[in-house]
Amino acid sequence: MKKGQICEGIVERYTFPNKGYVVTHGREICIKGALPGQKIRFSVKKLRKSGGEGRLLEVLERGPLEDQKPACPHFGICGGCTYQTMSYENQLALKEGQVKALLDSVLDPSTYTWDGIRKSPVLTAYRNKMEFSFGDAFKDGPLCLGMHKKGSFHDIVTVDSCQITSEDYNKILRAVLDFYTEKQVPFYKKMQHAGVLRHLVVRQAACSKDILVNLVTTTQGYVAGDVQTQVTDGMQMPNDGGEALGEKPVYPPEERKLTKALPVHLSDAELYESLYLEELQELLLALPLEGKIVGILHTHNDSLSDAVIPEKIVTLYGQDYIYEEILGLKFKISPFSFFQTNSKGAEVLYETARGYIGETKDKVVFDLYSGTGTIAQMLAPVAKKVIGVEIVEEAVEAAKENAALNQLSNCEFIAGDVLKVLDEISEKPDIIVLDPPRDGCNPKALSKIIAYGVEEMVYISCKPTSLVRDLEILREHGYHVVRACAVDQFVGTLHVETVVLLSHKLPDSHINVKVEFGEDEAE
Repeated sequence: MKKGQICEGIVERYTFPNKGYVVTHGREICIKGALPGQKIRFSVKKLRKSGGEGRLLEVLERGPLEDQKPACPHFGICGGCTYQTMSYENQLALKEGQVKALLDSVLDPSTYTWDGIRKSPVLTAYRNKMEFSFGDAFKDGPLCLGMHKKGSFHDIVTVDSCQITSEDYNKILRAVLDFYTEKQVPFYKKMQHAGVLRHLVVRQAACSKDILVNLVTTTQGYVAGDVQTQVTDGMQMPNDGGEALGEKPVYPPEERKLTKALPVHLSDAELYESLYLEELQELLLALPLEGKIVGILHTHNDSLSDAVIPEKIVTLYGQDYIYEEILGLKFKISPFSFFQTNSKGAEVLYETARGYIGETKDKVVFDLYSGTGTIAQMLAPVAKKVIGVEIVEEAVEAAKENAALNQLSNCEFIAGDVLKVLDEISEKPDIIVLDPPRDGCNPKALSKIIAYGVEEMVYISCKPTSLVRDLEILREHGYHVVRACAVDQFVGTLHVETVVLLSHKLPDSHINVKVEFGEDEAE
């Protein structure tokens, strides 16, 4: 076997996240994206002593779990929703098996209660936020707007029939794509760091169907129909005397005398005209939607990163927020606030966590990595005090505003790194809730968390491999898992949440009291 060789085989083993293993030529090759039992064709990417990695080329035969046709026309091209060929029951079984296997790799199954997997109340149109990318499906192809093509960093698939969003998203996406295709506004090319259109971010509240539409662009100028000349080569049109740049950011061909320089960055007024934002607003507001567009925003992002980084947000129409309701509480969601993407599924997740925590009366609860404070506010009505710690300042401000909105006076939210903030809090927790990012807890922060010695801790994880790593550390310091379950919020995809209840008391622990009797009392 050698690198680049084309092989075939059957996926005999499958692990999180989405890794299938084929044994061939005496080696176990890992192929991302291959599902259990599939017969596949793959190319060898890397080789090690007893294993290696491969790239999936073709599924020759389906696996036993694949019992239905994918509902989405973009399946197989779009990089998301890899489980669409499985019924929901099979998806749940696969996810549950993966999480349970990971936990059992570090725990004795007989020492904790496994509560199975809890399903999402909605199976389609469940996403309340989508970040669509502008680009092309192939080099120098027509403008596309959607998700990354499977296995590609550059190519984009227009997903205007997506099944995990409402039809409102699809209508908005198609309208914006057609609009900017006609206007010949260029998309941002990541390698050249040049271009204009970057992302379209759409949020919709599950409760009210209110919609926020957010166009994300650079502030660069451009020449319509001649992106390579004006932008891609890193060239700029001299603005001698400043004539007409604000009035005509699109230059006629005879004026294209180029000099090697940084791209032109336009003012708000110039961007408003060059991006035809008034026309775009009118187009969006005229769309026949089930919900209602309550805000249209324009975000400036000149960062070299492909992430959506809001350097400046301009409200073009209406408001820059929507409200969502979870378990009777109301939450104000700003354009870039973190919020669980499946609102109905989030209710299942938070009910599970709240049930695991149990009695909180007269207790101080720390909600670490608290985001917009959703969990903290779920616990506040039945706790003495809840303190949330979150590194994203915008999220903390949103948490404070939402606590006031829900008339919760016993919530405190602190902006900062958990590792540092814990040294500054005078209160001591009775219960700790952990909901860290995908990579899990910072090991040094975890040491400080352990040092509190709380009797109970609830760990919510969106990446079970990170959870398992942290559980090993917690177990070394006297914590044991009491209960655990998986919660599915991402139907059709490989992702799954896990909730674990940990205790610092042994299941059969008891207090030994030494009593000394006098001679008379002993009789």
